[in-house]
Order: sequence, then C-alpha cells, then structure tokens
Amino acid sequence: MARACIDGNEAAARVAYAFSEVIAIYPITPSSPMGEQADAWSAAGRGNLWGTTPRVVEMQSEAGAAGTLHGAIQKGALTTTFTSSQGLLLMIPNMFKIAGELTPTVLHVAARTIATHALSIFGDHSDVMTTRATGFAMLASSSVQEAHDLAAVAHASTLKSRVPFLHFFDGFRTSHELNDVELIDQDDLRALVDDGDVLAHRARGLSPDRPVLRGSAQNPDVFFQAREGINPFYDAIPGIVQDTMDAFAARTGRRYRLVEYEGHPEADRVVVLMGSGVGAVQEAVEDLVRRGERVGLVKVRLYRPFPAAQLLAALPASVRRIAVLDRTKEPGAVGEPLLTDVTTTLAEAVMTGRLAPTALPRVIGGRYGLSSKEFTPRMVKAVFDELAKGEPKPRFTVGIVDDVTHLSLSLDPDFAPARREGDVEAVFFGLGADGTVGANKNTVKIVGEHTGLHTQGYFVYDSRKSGAQTVSHLRFSRDPIRSTYLIEKADFVACHQFGFLSTRDVLGAAKPGATVLLNAPLPTEAVWDALPEPVQRQILDNDLKLYAIDAYRVARELGLGARINTVMQPCFFALSGILPRDEAIAAVKQSVQYTYGRRGPEIVERNIAAIDRSLEELHEVPVSEKVTSTTGMRPAVPPSVPDFVERITARILTGEGDLLPVSALPVDGTFPTGTTRYEKRAIAQEIPIWDPEI
Repeated sequence: MARACIDGNEAAARVAYAFSEVIAIYPITPSSPMGEQADAWSAAGRGNLWGTTPRVVEMQSEAGAAGTLHGAIQKGALTTTFTSSQGLLLMIPNMFKIAGELTPTVLHVAARTIATHALSIFGDHSDVMTTRATGFAMLASSSVQEAHDLAAVAHASTLKSRVPFLHFFDGFRTSHELNDVELIDQDDLRALVDDGDVLAHRARGLSPDRPVLRGSAQNPDVFFQAREGINPFYDAIPGIVQDTMDAFAARTGRRYRLVEYEGHPEADRVVVLMGSGVGAVQEAVEDLVRRGERVGLVKVRLYRPFPAAQLLAALPASVRRIAVLDRTKEPGAVGEPLLTDVTTTLAEAVMTGRLAPTALPRVIGGRYGLSSKEFTPRMVKAVFDELAKGEPKPRFTVGIVDDVTHLSLSLDPDFAPARREGDVEAVFFGLGADGTVGANKNTVKIVGEHTGLHTQGYFVYDSRKSGAQTVSHLRFSRDPIRSTYLIEKADFVACHQFGFLSTRDVLGAAKPGATVLLNAPLPTEAVWDALPEPVQRQILDNDLKLYAIDAYRVARELGLGARINTVMQPCFFALSGILPRDEAIAAVKQSVQYTYGRRGPEIVERNIAAIDRSLEELHEVPVSEKVTSTTGMRPAVPPSVPDFVERITARILTGEGDLLPVSALPVDGTFPTGTTRYEKRAIAQEIPIWDPEI
C-alpha cells in the first residue's frame, strides 16, 4: 500500500474524485483546494474508479454548486461537492430536497466558523451543526488519515443506504495539515462499491423514457405520513456504515467504529468529542493513565443519525462523570448539540431500563476551539480536573479567560505529555509570500520520502495572507503523530524575518539547548549586537545555539528577488541532522527540479545555485558571555494612542491576543475606526522614494 505526505483536503479529494462522475465546485476557504485539485485532475484526463474522467463544473456561487449537485444526482450521476461555512449554509435548501428525495451523494466539508459578530476563515463546527436537521447523515474525521478513509466509507454508504452524507473534518487543523497517509488503492476502493447499488441509483434517475413526478406539493393530509416513511432508511444507516467500515478494515487493516473508546478499562471520568480535538485528548489520556488516573476518551465518528446504542456500548460501566466537548456555540440553548445528544441518550437509557438509575453518570458540557482556537493536552487535563471536583461546572469553556460569566477552566501550567525520545520539533517564522511555507511543505515531504520517520506540517496563517506573518510547525517522529496542536517548545527555531525579533517573542518557542537560525541582513559578527536585550537574555539563559545567514542578499545576487525559501531550506537540513547532509541537499535539489522545472532551466539553475551558496554563507554567530544590547523590544504601537488601541490592538499585534479576557473585547464586534494607522509592521526590504516628476 502506497504512503504519501498529503493534507486533509487532498486526502478527501482523492477519494471523492475516484467515486464521482460530476463534481460541482465553488471555492471557499478552507475547502478550496479540494475543488482546485479535482479540476486539475479532470483537466489532465485522470480517470475515476470506472475509468471515465469526471466532469468538474465551477459555478458562480455555492447555491449554484448545490443546484448542479441536485440536478446531476436526480439524473442518476455519481456526484459530489466541497464547501465550508457560509457556502454550506447556501446549500441548505437543496440539502433538504436531496435528503427528502433519498438521493445518494456526499458533501465534503472543511468545517469552518460561521460569521457572527465578525468574519472568521478558521475552523470549528458551527457550519456543519446548522445542517443537522436537513436529513443528511454526518460522518466526522479527526485526522488526515481519517479524512481519506472515512471519505471512502461515506461514498460507499450513501449508495447502499440512499441517504446523502455530509463528511466533515476541521478546517485548517485537518484540511491544511500535512501528515503521512496510507493511500487506499483503486482496487480496495472499487471493492467497497456494490455495482447493484450504482445501477439502482441509475435506475432512479429522471428520464423521459420512464417519466415520473418527483418534488410535488402536498397538503396536510399526506405530508406527515410521507415524512415518517423515511424512518427505516435512517434506522439502517448505523448498520450500513459499520458494515462498510468492517469491509474497509478487511481490505486495509485500518479498523473504525461508529463510536470508539480509548483509555483506562475502568475509567471513572470520560471525555466525549469528535473532530481534530481527538488527537490532543488521546495524548492527555495516555499520559494521565500512565500516572495512575482512571480516565478515558469516547470518539464519535457517525454523528447523524446519532448512534445512541453504540455510545452506550462504548462507555465503560465504571464511568461516573462525563464531559462532552462541542466545537461550536448555540446562544440560548440548554446545551450544545453533542452534549444534548449524549444527555438525551443517557436519560432515555434509564427510562427504557437499559441503564440503571444508580449508574447514570453526571454529565457536564464545554465549548472549546472556536475559530481554530488552540486545544491542547493541558486543556484536556483541566477538563478531567473539573470532572474530579465535588461540584463541577455544568457548563464551561476551556482555552480562554472568561472574566464575565466565569465559565472558563484554569490550566495546570506544568502539565505536558512526555515527548517520545528521538522526536524532533521545529518552528519557522516567515512572511506570507516569502516562500517559507512552501519550503516547509517540501521539507515535510522530503523527510517522509527519504526516511522511515513520520512527519507532520501545520501552518498558521494570518487572515491577511500575503505580507502577514506565517508560522510553520513541523514534527518528525518514529511513531505516528497525533499532536493536533501547535508546538510550544521546539528543538529548532528559524526566524526568516529579522524584524520579528523586535516585535514578537520568537525565541519563546525554543526549548533549552535548541538551535536557532536567523535570516539577518548583517555580517555574522554584527548579528549579536543587533539583537534586542530580551532576545540576548533568552539565548544566554536557555543556552541556545545561534546561526545566521543573509538570505535576502543571497537571493538578490542570484536573481531570486524576495523568495528566500531555497536559501533557508538547506540551512535547516544542515543544522537539524534529520537527514545526512549530502542526502538532504540532493533531495532539496531534486525537489527544486520538480517544483520549478516547468518554468525553464534558468529558474532551476538559479535555485540550485542558491542551495549551494546558502551552505557557504551559513555561519554560527559568536555569542557573548553576557548581555551587551541596550535595545528593548519595539513598541507595538506609538505612544499616546487611543485607549482601545493600547489595550487591545497592541496586544493583538504582538501575538498576545490569546491572553485577552472576555471583558476586553466588544460584545457585538463593533470596533473604532482608523486603528490600522497605528500598525507599523516594518516588513518592507526596500523603501520606495516619491519622485513627483515621475
């Protein structure tokens, strides 16, 4: 079975393309790459499972894509689409019709925040939760591998059940995370599909050769009965999905359950959730169990129809406290969606005698991770600590400081799961469009292809994109990587923009003894004295090894402009030791040939020259035995700014927005105007001069 380093979007899109004849698309972040890849594959003539090339149709809106989807499946075509956030909301009217007409299809959703008091392009479950009344079955993936595997389960199950499926995974955290994936080969995908199901779908397609009326208007005398007639189809879904998962396991060896338990066999405290947060909970549970705590995790994969029987079967009989975590907020509700489903399931089990009243666990509910807010093992421990209290909060939040309604949980600053020996973690600070992210994506793939190591790459973008800061988080390990959160203390830290050292706590990401690489527009011997005093102190206090290169000068001299990726990337390999130096450089050069080959030999030669030159220009920085700098950090905003700018804008600009409490932010999203005038990012390499004659 082939292995590849791909992101969640590609993992899902590969399968969706293989199962489809028509693909209706309209781009919306963070699902756009799925449609872009499908379009490129179609243009190249790539075939699906049946050897035909899917027709990819780009519409002028998400509503248009949903209409195309609806029309194509009514004709009997195998059809899919990809979307997120408001794009999914625009599809809801068609989704009700598609489900009501029992027409098989799959929507793949990179789950994203719905705009409320503000727009956010980042991930949570607020979009998919708005669709749970449409009648679509809902299947949740928690990793890049699951996005690949469960996409196949969804496509096979929808054909068998006739019920349309919504397959979702967390936007950015899964959709844009690079990870090692065991690819499903075409024969295994084909084996999941019963040709009879495909032919039955074809036979139900509308045709003038066998005319029927579909989509009539009904009066009160019959509408209710017709709606209840679909019940057997939904009752069958859990069995169909599990059977498909079992067939998948028989072909690939990867086994899934609708609801799955991990942890202490006699856990008294359990967390229930779905999505990428599963990875952080798994790590915390494993660590806490090693410390002697009786804790566990319940992963929900099939969310609609809700698998009540499977949830009850998964919970250990010893459980006394349950925390249900939702990655969404429903203002005014008695509880968020997953909490409500779990609570109802347990209450009904007591009422029907499947669960003794004395065995009914206490259930509390929490919100986490809205708009891609970090969710870490430290936060998971806070949830388990809350469950252990005599009177835990019935409703809580984790990951923020709520000084208004006081729902937030306090974190244990000293808790972190033990790192596995030999693991390497690296963090890179760059600027949007400077090539840092692209180089790091290549690095992850190079290591994955040339070593037996597992790799992970996650990239933190600013919503302003080009010209804004990017932070790349790379992990390398001998074991599969499930850490679905940012690196806090790295073995290697690279700062590709020297000015960041004066405005951000870049070296706060470095663990003691780490290696630091700077892109510095200075001779090596002048770098130390140019560092701000707090940065020098961090280097000395943590015994950091400091290296520097003037990457912009090298790039300019070789005709690469401001693209410094092929200058900085070889430096990482030379300093990290992940690959033997000669092997790493050869792999980087091969990557350059692949990436830039279509742009002509001159571009390739320039980049190859940059690789060789970078190793010549890379030098260790002589570090003084004491702090010599008298320069402090540059203020985020000028003095004498308005109060709002000083209290809020300045902290956001210095990367401290996560530390702002609830009380600091406008409740309705109303900000004063003109605040961007105080943001002096100082990111330009050259300053233009105004010439009025020109």
